[in-house]
Amino acid sequence: MKRLFIMDSKNYTDDMPHHVRPSARGIIFNADNKIAMVHSLKYDYYKFPGGGIRSGEDNVQALIREVSEETGLTVIPESVQEFGSVLRIQLSQYEENTVFEQENFYYTCKVDSSLDSQHLDDYELDEGFTLEYVVPEHAILVNRTHDHQDYDAKLIEREALVLEYIINKVKI
Repeated sequence: MKRLFIMDSKNYTDDMPHHVRPSARGIIFNADNKIAMVHSLKYDYYKFPGGGIRSGEDNVQALIREVSEETGLTVIPESVQEFGSVLRIQLSQYEENTVFEQENFYYTCKVDSSLDSQHLDDYELDEGFTLEYVVPEHAILVNRTHDHQDYDAKLIEREALVLEYIINKVKI
């Protein structure tokens, strides 16, 4: 898959152990050319639906599972197309003296018209994850100008950058 860009904080040393956690994320447009985003009501940011790829799971399986869990949408497997990846490298916020490395694999896909219930993890429930269809410019504006209470700034900016990439490279 083509790499769109790298976000490397370079706030670590080369001798530190790495915690590697790849993820799969969905780029889903509706008929009005709005994009499906997960809105964190607690921290007021937008992210693409998706998350970590489990051991033994391929990227598309993870994409389908994560989109369903976070949004209630059902991905049509035949519609999944590679879009690009973003590599994020930084000092871990959770593990001392450890580098967090995450390759985020983005896929365009279509979804079934029905909507099931979400199946959120505890932290996702706490954040108030809500499916919203928005124009990309709105999500970028929120991610770049609203108060996120010191939540993960790199994650929030990654999503804004991918949205800009979509606006500039994909006709919507």
